[in-house]
Amino acid sequence: MVTGIEAPAPSDVLLDEAIGLMRGSRVAVLTGAGVSTDSGIPDYRGEGAPVRTPMTVQTFLASEGARRRYWAGSHLGWRSFGTAGPNEGHRALAELESGGVVSGVVTQNVDGLHRRAGSSHVVELHGASDRVVCLSCGQVFARQSVADRLAELNPHVDLDVAIRPAPDGDVEVDDIVDAMVIPACTVCGGTLKPDVVFFGEFVPTPVYRQAAALVQRADVLLVAGSSLVVNSGVRLLEIARRRRVPIIVVNRGLTKGDSRATVKLDAGATETLTAMARALV
Repeated sequence: MVTGIEAPAPSDVLLDEAIGLMRGSRVAVLTGAGVSTDSGIPDYRGEGAPVRTPMTVQTFLASEGARRRYWAGSHLGWRSFGTAGPNEGHRALAELESGGVVSGVVTQNVDGLHRRAGSSHVVELHGASDRVVCLSCGQVFARQSVADRLAELNPHVDLDVAIRPAPDGDVEVDDIVDAMVIPACTVCGGTLKPDVVFFGEFVPTPVYRQAAALVQRADVLLVAGSSLVVNSGVRLLEIARRRRVPIIVVNRGLTKGDSRATVKLDAGATETLTAMARALV
């Protein structure tokens, strides 16, 4: 029977359902690369993402040549990655936190954009690329200070070469590698490494415990912009599932958590998080 009243789109119905679950609840948020794509940072695994062979920590530690290759790409990539700014999705989560809806954000991203957007309770599962740590003495440096030293040590490197950005601030590099000079720790002379979890490394236990505690205390888990391929994210999803709290998944395309989601929104993170903040704060 034709009523003349247009039925709501399925996505609108699902969004309303998700907002209903979040209203009056403590919401823990788990974010992935899809939250930062609108800031110009490429996704690892989204549709159309390039095939990559990221450096493992074992390779990084084993060879000076490997470290030169890593820092050459990372140095060039930092020019664009380090200047990326928070987008409306990041700001929506900060607004939801200040409004008492979101109790904290666990992020698989290393871009620091949640902090810069104003979120105060952020657990960075895989570290942060704006910090560099000495593997010998543990001294921590601001990434920009190391970038400045790299530039001073390598005036011969053409910083205007074509940059093909990749996730985590890396780029493809070729002939500049052999000439690259990488700085050592100014405190002890040790090896410097970005304060991020490389492939082949584990999330530090204290960091994982912080993330797990956030999910344990939540009434709802919201996953945004993550395909949930990385095991650390799946483990947090399992905590919520075992506690039988509602799970909301917002991601373009399939995720490993779809079968466990109470609500799955096949949608972009920015517009969905913005709509949630508009409705709840």
